[in-house]
Amino acid sequence: MRAMVREIDVHHLGRERVIAAHAVGDVIVDPGPTSSLENWIDDVAAPRALLLTHIHLDHAGASGALVRRFPGLRVYVSEVGAPHLIDPTKLLASAGRLYGEENMDRLWGEVMPVPEESVVPLAGGEDLEGFRVEPVPGHASHHLCWLDLQRGDAYVGDMAGVRIPPSSLTLAPTPPPEIDVEAWLRSIDLIASLRPERLRLTHFGVAEDVAEQLERVRESLRRLAELARAGDRERFLETLAAEIETATDPVTAESVRQAIPPDQSWQGLERYWRKRAEREAGAVAGR
Repeated sequence: MRAMVREIDVHHLGRERVIAAHAVGDVIVDPGPTSSLENWIDDVAAPRALLLTHIHLDHAGASGALVRRFPGLRVYVSEVGAPHLIDPTKLLASAGRLYGEENMDRLWGEVMPVPEESVVPLAGGEDLEGFRVEPVPGHASHHLCWLDLQRGDAYVGDMAGVRIPPSSLTLAPTPPPEIDVEAWLRSIDLIASLRPERLRLTHFGVAEDVAEQLERVRESLRRLAELARAGDRERFLETLAAEIETATDPVTAESVRQAIPPDQSWQGLERYWRKRAEREAGAVAGR
């Protein structure tokens, strides 16, 4: 008998349609942040396992709190991200630089370490808990895709973009520090090759139009990357703001901006182009 799938709106900062956790029977995919945990945890059965697409706080911040609440909970995560769950010091320092230390508690709540014995590091390519695990870098180097082998649902974290219903507007979220445009495009192809029946997005909900959704995020990533390449921050932000406002109603626009802060998209792509230029200059100098 198939376990029931439940999409959980965690109501991050009290707003709907920003972050979705998913419960597949007694398995939770990406629980979201600790700051939103009390909004939903009492309404689900005690979980047996957490499946993390990546360790960013809007996806995995509540992992330590859940292990404390449910001893014996197993946490599956990329082997690259695993050390930062066990000791989140560097993760929190990076997030603090991005969001501002004064905003961390309000946004994410307490980020507790996950005991090492609770963490199951994955290389990708495994079949476990009824899922196929594939590495899909691009948004983060340690990003994973979880394919439900019974239903064909692909839990894709941020890799298929931010798409807040009822709008079909899709934006590739590109915060620093690990954006890799070429790797992301290859990962989109890999997700397509899995032939999922549907995509389950953290931001937000279900995309039944798999091929169309993957093409939307591919086009958004290319467009935003080229816009950032020109080096004009104000033009980038104005263009992105106009795109959001044109394609959504005012309430949905607020959810989009909360899920994908425009200035963070600029920062990630500006860093990507700057680091790429430095690598290319170094390669030329080394010849």
